[in-house]
Amino acid sequence: MQTRALGNSDLKITPVGYGAWAIGGAGWQFAWGAQNDDDSIAAIHRALELGVNWIDTAAIYGLGHSEEIVGRALKSWSGPRPYVFTKCGLRWDAQGNVQKVLTRDSIRRETEDSLRRLSLDVIDLYQIHWPPDPDSPALEEAWSTLADLKREGKVRYLGVSNFDVGQMKRAKKIAPITSLQPPYSLIHREVEEDILPYCLREGIGVIVYSPMASGLLTGSMTRERISKMPNNDWRKGHPDFAEPNLSRNLELVERLREIATRHHRSVGEVAIAWVLRNPAVTGAIVGARNARQAEGVMRAGDLRLNDKEVNEIEDFLAEAA
Repeated sequence: MQTRALGNSDLKITPVGYGAWAIGGAGWQFAWGAQNDDDSIAAIHRALELGVNWIDTAAIYGLGHSEEIVGRALKSWSGPRPYVFTKCGLRWDAQGNVQKVLTRDSIRRETEDSLRRLSLDVIDLYQIHWPPDPDSPALEEAWSTLADLKREGKVRYLGVSNFDVGQMKRAKKIAPITSLQPPYSLIHREVEEDILPYCLREGIGVIVYSPMASGLLTGSMTRERISKMPNNDWRKGHPDFAEPNLSRNLELVERLREIATRHHRSVGEVAIAWVLRNPAVTGAIVGARNARQAEGVMRAGDLRLNDKEVNEIEDFLAEAA
């Protein structure tokens, strides 16, 4: 696969990276339902075999379990080690309740825990998962702590996730930002107005999450499948998966399917390719829960949509708005 420089770093990343949210498994607030660990490791290995060179995870995914599975997958992988990106700032208690904690001591504990679970000596990109409440000085304390961790060699580069422009400006006064991780898909385009243009101007890399809208734009999601989702899948009650949005979203999938058929590709690959067209976007985080799913989406980085196809998609979205 081709690679792209990530922001101000020397990391050259493939357009698609492996996303490890769903492989955290069940039993926590934002779970995707039960997950087989062997399937997860097979999915990671297949993604790496297809040329993907980075994995994005977080301490909170599965309450540490996702990082543990990534660590196991790396131990049993015989090829070059991929870059590993993870996140801090969300903690959980004994009952699994999640809350933001961005104090210096907490972040330092999280860093050591993540390094242990991942079996790494250094984290390639360490990201604040969610910003604190507006105007909270916790942002400055957290970002200063990450800058210290970088100086100490615990992490190589620093990133933010779900930050707005004002929050990024505050962080930049303390230390450079290598990357932003925002949600971005054909269904959720809010970052196009000011966040992506700001990152492009400032040389901040962008690795987007949910480019397939949490499975809606894979081409395999149906009303029946949604109705049978277990109650421990966070998508069960999300507005994107319910009316009045569901009909429009599934109609969009059929438009994408027409384009996918022309290219002999999957619907998901078309959705990812559309995201990667934006000049501000460095890479897209793509999840897969088994090797077959990885096979169907991890090559999306080499799919190019022509202007006619992009216009077809935009025209549909304009009509459906």
